[in-house]
Amino acid sequence: MSTYILGTGLSHDGSTCILKDGHLLTAIEKERLTRIKHDGGNDYHTVKYCLEAAGIQAQDLTLIVQAANFEIDIQTDRYHGKRYFPADIEVPVITISHHLAHAWSAAATSPFANCNVMVIDGAGSPYQQCKDLDGGFIPDYPFDKGMFCEKDSFYYFDGKKLTPLYKDFSEVRLFDSSSTLKLPTNYHSIGGLYSMASFYCFRNMDDAGKLMGLAPYGKLDGKPPLFKSENGRVEVNYDSINTWFTQPSRNYEQFKSNFSYYADIARWVQDEAEKAIAYLFTERLKINPHPSLAYAGGVALNAVANHKLLQAGNIQQLYMQPAAGDNGLAIGCAYYGWIEVLGNSKPQPAGCPFLGQSSSRQEIEKAIGDFGAANQLPFHVTETADYINETAELLAAGKVVGWFQGGAEFGPRALGHRSILAHPGLAEVRDHINSNIKFREDFRPFAPAVKKEDVHEYFCFGWDSPYMILVDHVKPEWKDRISGVVHQDGTCRVQTVTPEWNAEFYQLISCFKQKTGVGILLNTSLNKKGMPIVETPEQAIDLFFSGAMDALVLENFILCKSKT
Repeated sequence: MSTYILGTGLSHDGSTCILKDGHLLTAIEKERLTRIKHDGGNDYHTVKYCLEAAGIQAQDLTLIVQAANFEIDIQTDRYHGKRYFPADIEVPVITISHHLAHAWSAAATSPFANCNVMVIDGAGSPYQQCKDLDGGFIPDYPFDKGMFCEKDSFYYFDGKKLTPLYKDFSEVRLFDSSSTLKLPTNYHSIGGLYSMASFYCFRNMDDAGKLMGLAPYGKLDGKPPLFKSENGRVEVNYDSINTWFTQPSRNYEQFKSNFSYYADIARWVQDEAEKAIAYLFTERLKINPHPSLAYAGGVALNAVANHKLLQAGNIQQLYMQPAAGDNGLAIGCAYYGWIEVLGNSKPQPAGCPFLGQSSSRQEIEKAIGDFGAANQLPFHVTETADYINETAELLAAGKVVGWFQGGAEFGPRALGHRSILAHPGLAEVRDHINSNIKFREDFRPFAPAVKKEDVHEYFCFGWDSPYMILVDHVKPEWKDRISGVVHQDGTCRVQTVTPEWNAEFYQLISCFKQKTGVGILLNTSLNKKGMPIVETPEQAIDLFFSGAMDALVLENFILCKSKT
């Protein structure tokens, strides 16, 4: 009889997954189902989705493992809605703390037999609710006189056991009146400061990736340190905050009219965050030097900082958990159950991020037919076995194509199953997609997707980057030829593609290279500003007709707004 373990995360960016005999069978983020960005709390929709995808009932589960911030009691009603499981469910339910779930998500999915593990984020669980305090060093804070939450944790994973080596905490000061910039929870936090700088510039705390994209447009002009890094700890320098963060953006018009000012802020925050992250890695590696490190927590999504970590040479092998933010908690929970609770060995990592449900031919046909019946918009549909070659021809001709294949990616990046694709060498393509398809800011960059064996042809370091969370520098001879994916500073957030994980996308890149001589496709997520990545054919079709995409490929169906 198979062993099924359900892991579920109840923070923001909620998600659920199921392991079958130690291997990830399915996983889904809540936002993909509710269509609310960064949705979290109750897990009704995600649990239902995963059980249906696995073809099992709740009673078929061996174990349920959950992670939630600030409370750990399954009896509570603090989930902002109905849970899928009743409080008296017969399946054993285990709750683990925030950084422990992050750490297991990285350790268990990494390619390493043993490794160090780093977790850095905005805020984790309160000290009193942490499940990983047995061993390691913890700074001497007055834990009994306030709420102190995790801000960075360092572990060693020996293949079976995850041992804490150092855990740092920060006091939570939600209503500190002395600062003009309010961190969401932890008073001293790299991730928290980065989120608040995002809010300062964009009025949105969840736009950390946008802040990283803005930074190359700014300049460093002698501002003081944003962090105090000493004695193995990083703290926020509030003197700098109160002196320099005095002009928060009120709206997009103000942001645009003061673009250089906000770009300089973004550059300062990015540079200071990189220094703080590097400091933590240097200090923690003194505790337990090891060539391999697995990394999770929202800060691990900073692709530029990750580049700097590898460039520094302290770590020979760095694995960033692709769903490094709170959407990855579910995976950590499930593997905690498989390895720590049930005593099984770590499975060989499959690594494949395509964990959503696929759509059948009948479902796609119905979605197309229903849209046609409900709308008077003209379009042309072709079903063809030659869809890869025909898509490559469209892209070579300068068309922008929506690409919908198989089950959706798990994590924040579109990796070739829910993507918008284009020719990277067209000078106007970036502005066109940002303005007329994504409806987002014009400084936002796009990623290049390249076959793994070709990455050295185009990029200086040529690192393997299957999850698009590592930047590289473009070789000078290619900078103008792929200008649509080259950022302001000459870097790209690269995605390397293999046929083992993504055969159709790999073939599409190959076919495009044969037609154009360029072995790269511009790849961005199949959504528009403020919208989660599409999950279903219906959502993909609605998106297609809401903007200026030229074609939409749903498996082997090609939709065009006019016959092409």
